[in-house]
Amino acid sequence: MAETGNRLRKLLESPNFDPQSYVKQLSQQSDGDRDLQEHRQKVQTLADETAQNLKKNVYKNYRQFIETAKEISYLESEMYQLSHILTEQKSIMESITQSLLSTDKDQAAREMLAAFPKETEEVKQRTLTTLLEKVEGCKNIMETPGRYLVYNGDLLEYDADNMSQIQKVHAFLMNDCLLIATWLANRRGAVKYKYDALYDLENFAVVNVKDNPPMKDMFKILMFPNSRIFKAENSKIKKEWLEILEETKKNKVAKDKNIKEEEVPTSPVRQEVSTNPFDEDEPLGSEELVDLSPEWIRELPEDLDVCIAQRDFEGAVDLLDKLNEYLKEQPVSPRVKELRGKVDERVRQLTEVLVFELSPDRSLRGGPKATRRAVSQLVRLGQSTKACELFLKNRAAAVQTAIRQLRIEGATLLYIQKLCNIFFTSMLETAREFETDFAGNTGCYSAFVVWSRSVMKMFVDAFSNQVFDSKESLSTAAECVKFASEHCMQLSEIGLDLTFILQSLLVKDIRTALQSQKDIIIEATKHRNSEEMWRRMNLMTPEALAKLKDEMRSCGIGSFDQYTGEDCWVNLSYTIVAFTKQMMAFLEEGLKLYFPELHMVFLESLREIILVAVQHVDYSLRCEQEAEKKAFILQNASFLHETVLPVVEKRFEVGVGKPAKQLQDLRKSSRPVKVNPESTMSLV
Repeated sequence: MAETGNRLRKLLESPNFDPQSYVKQLSQQSDGDRDLQEHRQKVQTLADETAQNLKKNVYKNYRQFIETAKEISYLESEMYQLSHILTEQKSIMESITQSLLSTDKDQAAREMLAAFPKETEEVKQRTLTTLLEKVEGCKNIMETPGRYLVYNGDLLEYDADNMSQIQKVHAFLMNDCLLIATWLANRRGAVKYKYDALYDLENFAVVNVKDNPPMKDMFKILMFPNSRIFKAENSKIKKEWLEILEETKKNKVAKDKNIKEEEVPTSPVRQEVSTNPFDEDEPLGSEELVDLSPEWIRELPEDLDVCIAQRDFEGAVDLLDKLNEYLKEQPVSPRVKELRGKVDERVRQLTEVLVFELSPDRSLRGGPKATRRAVSQLVRLGQSTKACELFLKNRAAAVQTAIRQLRIEGATLLYIQKLCNIFFTSMLETAREFETDFAGNTGCYSAFVVWSRSVMKMFVDAFSNQVFDSKESLSTAAECVKFASEHCMQLSEIGLDLTFILQSLLVKDIRTALQSQKDIIIEATKHRNSEEMWRRMNLMTPEALAKLKDEMRSCGIGSFDQYTGEDCWVNLSYTIVAFTKQMMAFLEEGLKLYFPELHMVFLESLREIILVAVQHVDYSLRCEQEAEKKAFILQNASFLHETVLPVVEKRFEVGVGKPAKQLQDLRKSSRPVKVNPESTMSLV
C-alpha cells in the first residue's frame, strides 16, 4: 500500500504530468466502479497527507515568519531614516553649489564686460525706446528718468504646478525693473508684444531651477506669495540671464546706497533745544543714527526668499534673529519701519510653510521626531502656541491612523495587546518629544493634558468596540482591562498619570459587563436549583477528583479535602460545587476590573449572587422531610457558610483594601441553626 502511494505521489509530482490523459488511461484500465472508488480513496489520502505536511511546515516556520516580518519593519524604518538623511545631504550640496556660484559671479561679470564694452546711457535709452515701441500698453515706462535697457530676450513660461507650457514671452531687463510682455497672435504694424507685468528689482528673487529632464534651462522668479518659471533657449542663455539679473540687482543696490549717502549732510546740524517740558526727548537725526548700510541687511529680504524657497528654515530664522539683535537698541525710524515691513511679509510666508509642514495632510511616518524641525523654528519665531497646537494635531492624526490600520484579529486579547503596544508607545514617544520641544514653555503643558484625554477617548472607543460591544466573556474583558491598565501605568515614568482618565472612560462599559455576568450567573444558578436532587457527586475517576481539588485550591478553598469521601465521591451537591466555582471566578474577574467607582456595583452583584444560593438552601431545608437528605442539605449549607463565604470576604478585603460589611451581615443573618431536638435545622 505504501509503495502504491509513493508511485502515485511521484506520478503526480512529475513535471510532465497531464491530468486528462491520466484520467483517460485510468478509465480504460479500471474494471468497474470499485476500482475508481479505490483510486479516488488513494488520491484523497495523498491530499490529506500533503495538507498535513503543509500545516506542520507552517507551524514549524511560524517563528521565522514573525522574525522576517519584524526585520522587514526594521528595514522599512531604516530606509525612511536613510531617505531623510539623503534629503538633508541634498539641501547641503545645493547650498554649497549656490555659494560657489556666487563667488564666480564677479569674475563672469568682468569677462562679459571685457567681451561686450558698455554702451553709453544715452544709446541704451534710445535702444529701449525703440524696443518698447513694439510693446502695446507701456507708454509710461520711459517717463522714469535714467531708465535704460540692460538685456532682453525671448523666454517660455511654464506652470509651476504641473510644469506645462503656458505661453511665449519677451523679457526686458532694465536697470531698475523687469518687464514681461506676451506675444500677440494678431500683430498690428510694428507692435509685436503686449504688456503683461512689471517688477521692481528689489521686490523679487531669482532662483536657479536644477535641470531634471524634461525640465531643462529653467529659472524661477519669486514674488511672494507668487512665483513664475521661465525657460531659456539653451543653457548658455539661461546662464546669461542669471548672471545679468544678479549683477543688475547689485548695481541698483549700490546706486541707491550712494544716493542716500549723498543726501546725508556732511556738516553737523545743531539740534534746537525746546523749552517745552512736554516735548519727547527724541533726537531729530534718529533716522541717520540707524546704520542700515551693511550688505547683509540690504540683501536680507532676498536672502529670506531664497532660504524659504530652498526649505532652509533654520537659516531663515537665524537671519531674523541676527536682524532683531542688530535693531534691538536702535531707535525707530521710517527706514527701519520700511525694512520691518518687508521682513514681516517674509516671516508670514515662513510661518505658512512651517504650518504646512506640520499639517496632518503631510506624511505621518517618522514618528514625533519628524516634526521637531518645523516645531523648533516656530518656537523660535515666537509662535509657541501655534506650534503646540499643530504638533498635537499631527500626533493625534498619527495615532488615529495607526489604530485604523491595526488589523482586527480573531483573538480579542491578541488585538488588545497590539492596540495597547501601538497606542501607549506612541503616547510615550509624543510626551518625550513634547518635553524636548517645549521645555521652556510651561504654559503649553495644559494643552498636552487636554490632548491626552482626547486621544485616550479615541483609544477607549476602539478598545470598547472590540471587547465590550462584541460580547466577550468577562474573563477576557478582565484580562484586556488589566493589560491596558498596566500599559497606562508605564506613562508614570515621565510624570504622566492617565489611569483615572482611562477608568472614568471605561466605568460605564465595565459596570454593564459586571451586571450582565451577574444576571447570567443568577440565571444559571436558578436553573440548576430547579433540577436539584440533593445527591452526592460521583466523579467516577481519581483524575477527575484530583482536578476538582486543584480547582478548589486555586479558588482559595484549602479545606476541600474534608468534603471528599471514599473512592471518587464528594460529600457535596453538584449545585453547590458549580455555584462555588462560578462565584469565585466572578470574584477574581471582578477584582481585575475593580476601581473605586465600581465598589458598590461589584459588592451588590456579589451579594445578589450569594443570596440566590442561600435562599435555595433555606427553602430546601424547610421543605425536605427525609432526615438523611436534610442532614446532607445541612452539610452543604455548612460548607457554604463556614468555608466559601469567609473565603469570599477575605479575598474581597485583600483585593479591595477594606472589608465588605454587607457580605458579613449576609453571612451572619443566614447561618444554619437548630430548630428542634431531633437535629432538624434551618437557616435564620
